[in-house]
Amino acid sequence: MGEKGRLRRIAAAGAGQLGGWKHWRKLRVACLILVCALLIPPAAVAIYLWRQNSGTPDHAAHTRGQDAVWLGHAWVDGRKTEADLVALGKLLSDNGIRDLYVHTGPLDHDGTLPESLHPQARWFVETAHRLLPDIRVQSWLGDILAPEFDGLDVENAPTRDRVLGSVRQVLDLGFDGIHFDLEPVRSGSKGFLTLLDQTCAVTSGARRQLSVSAPVIDPLPGLHSVGLAVADHGKWWSQAYFAEVARRVDQVAVMSYDTAMPWESLYGGYVAQQTRLALQVTPPRVTLLMGLPAFWADDAGHHGAAETVAGAIRGVRLGVGRTDIHRAAFGVALYVDFTATPEDWAVYSRDWGARVAVAEPVPR
Repeated sequence: MGEKGRLRRIAAAGAGQLGGWKHWRKLRVACLILVCALLIPPAAVAIYLWRQNSGTPDHAAHTRGQDAVWLGHAWVDGRKTEADLVALGKLLSDNGIRDLYVHTGPLDHDGTLPESLHPQARWFVETAHRLLPDIRVQSWLGDILAPEFDGLDVENAPTRDRVLGSVRQVLDLGFDGIHFDLEPVRSGSKGFLTLLDQTCAVTSGARRQLSVSAPVIDPLPGLHSVGLAVADHGKWWSQAYFAEVARRVDQVAVMSYDTAMPWESLYGGYVAQQTRLALQVTPPRVTLLMGLPAFWADDAGHHGAAETVAGAIRGVRLGVGRTDIHRAAFGVALYVDFTATPEDWAVYSRDWGARVAVAEPVPR
């Protein structure tokens, strides 16, 4: 999703070399918070978000069996065994998880993917298909992006061609789809849309899934422009750009965390608003997933006591209940397996994981 501002946590688990991200992310988030505090009356924002978090969630706001979980790099680099997959299967049983996003990268900045990063990928896919036949396994590919960082340039056609080569490379290993987590994609990026069009041609031809991690949508119209102008940081997308991305994929997972909200009640309201904004523009055939913060951090952009799995699920339930309670192509995605606690999984199962009878999403 990381890569997701959270790439630093993947790196800590042995998946990437992205030490500079955390330092710059804190500075830029702090700048954005300061700007917003100056431009928007804080009390008005707090009251609005508190009201968004009020009320009782609709009893039908539960899993549609379309949920997902991001898995760390250990599953494809040789650290995990079949016994670990058996244990994972028990954890996933009787809930709504349909997709696993398995960290297979990161991509090199030129778009290539060294095979040495995922020596056990084929084994993992084949074993997961045998032990978990009802679950899809998608390759999670990502990198930090130019121009904000010295990273991958999606506006460059040769770079996109090499990314497509990496896509074909992992699909040849048997993955059921591609999950892009490229950050930060600036709202309005034409190169990213072109990359999605090109990748869709590959995945559709192979009858595989294409999914993407997406940042949150402007809480206020035009806020993404403020972030770019003041901090040169593309934290938000416009709702119109979100719609452009959603039309090009099979799934879109919103990274609905790292919001800087200080209290769980305000965070729940923020997620409720984001759920509504995303539902308004995501095509019915596309599965919309709202991210759940199953990790702990306490910094300028993420307060662990406020951004909880329980708070996120409450916001999701309120948002979908007010906007499109009968939508089948909808769910949540837990970030990330190696930081999720037993309590996180228990809250997911208790508050969202009860299965309900709904129709399958319209196929692509």
